[in-house]
Amino acid sequence: MATELEVDLDLTEPQEDFVFSDYQFPAFVGGFGAGKSDALVTRLLLKKLAYPKFNVGYFAPTYDLISLIAWPKFEERLDAMKIRHKLNKADKELKLRTGGSVIFRTLDNPNRIVGFEISDGGIDEFDILDPKKAANAWHKCIARCRKKKPGGERNTLAIATTPEGFRFVYETWHKQKDAEAKGYKLYRAPTWSNPFLPDGYVDQLRAIYPANLLDAYLEGLFVNLTSGAVYPEFDRRLNHTDSVIQRGEALHVGVDFNVYNCTAIICVDRANYPMVLDELTGVRDTPTLAQMLVERFPGHHITAYPDASGQSHKSVNASLSDLQILRQHGISVRVNGRNPAVKDRVNALNAQILNGDGLRRLQINTNTCPVMTECLEQQVFDRNGEPDKTAGKDHAPDALGYFIAEMWPLHKPTWVF
Repeated sequence: MATELEVDLDLTEPQEDFVFSDYQFPAFVGGFGAGKSDALVTRLLLKKLAYPKFNVGYFAPTYDLISLIAWPKFEERLDAMKIRHKLNKADKELKLRTGGSVIFRTLDNPNRIVGFEISDGGIDEFDILDPKKAANAWHKCIARCRKKKPGGERNTLAIATTPEGFRFVYETWHKQKDAEAKGYKLYRAPTWSNPFLPDGYVDQLRAIYPANLLDAYLEGLFVNLTSGAVYPEFDRRLNHTDSVIQRGEALHVGVDFNVYNCTAIICVDRANYPMVLDELTGVRDTPTLAQMLVERFPGHHITAYPDASGQSHKSVNASLSDLQILRQHGISVRVNGRNPAVKDRVNALNAQILNGDGLRRLQINTNTCPVMTECLEQQVFDRNGEPDKTAGKDHAPDALGYFIAEMWPLHKPTWVF
């Protein structure tokens, strides 16, 4: 049985939710100054004191994070609890008078995380690691959390981190299907949730960082931090709509032809404002795509805006047969003689996302269009200044771009029906 504790803790609401979480793999993701490390240290000490004779583990990407942040925080918290302790820097262990130790290890070489077992663990600033290294480190740390607890309670491994884009933490805690059912729980903490910060701290950050970084470093959100985002002003909150397709409403479908990966982005035009309300992705071929469209949307007039030439070597040319297949299924086809220049298409879409007057004309139901949303957030330019096609984030924006460039072009096109 775990030891019952009476400890006076001064925690923010997000910290408290994380510290006392019953999930096996809780993640505290927050902005600068949100109290992430404090929350992780507090959680680990409570786990440690619940089973005094057992060891717990604290992991961090670098030794500096351990020596400059972790050790002082652990000792400060233990002093406040009036628990005697002794830090052995050579062995990287903090021994407690109550028994057992806090074991500290860096993640610079995950293969060296061997030779000990702990009841519970925590990883600080986990998102600093590149995704492959983070995955390896995660598995190594989980393997250490194997000390059997007498009451049958689960071993836990928690993380605390600032979000660093769409990396391992995003994939595992945010994107993974049924994450919570598997024990992965995400707790968010914006910087302003911490009332103990000095006056002017948030204003100082706003004066230093560009807007796209503030979403991550102030709000604790997963955003594209890679320079050269193709759609830098897209915001899944500000461009979101809860709207759905209405009965009998005319549908406008951007189509990108690809071998085993056809994509259709289903839109409506309401008062000359484009709304993206559904998507079909990863479809095998054009006949399958056409059949899915007419079966999913009976009673709707469907107009397709397809890829006219398939300029990418990975695309299937929008030949007469592809267009004819769409028409044979009762789908109208509106296509220019050739695709607009990539730059014109991207600029047209960006103008709908956020124009020079500060108006966000393009609205997306991010709940029904998760692939479209993710691609607009994550697609970047390659080293040649072209939208990257190697990460699989190009198909949905291409499809949407064909529709936008036809309906709201920056330069009036010549139509071919």
